[in-house]
Amino acid sequence: MKSFYHYLMKYRHPKPKDNISQFANDAYDDLSFPKGSTNYDELSDYLELNGHYLNNMVIFDEAWDLYISER
Repeated sequence: MKSFYHYLMKYRHPKPKDNISQFANDAYDDLSFPKGSTNYDELSDYLELNGHYLNNMVIFDEAWDLYISER
């Protein structure tokens, strides 16, 4: 199973068209992002403490729902 980060990278875009694309771009630039994680709680905790680039945790939840639905 691919990690959430690996999944999220498919949404990277040079000119983000939506919040998930912007999140993907920002996560790519975040050198400390837990790239190998497949655990919701670990990722959520990380973003709560370090995801200053994420305007709203709802964006993460939406991306997580897509990740889970495509596994």
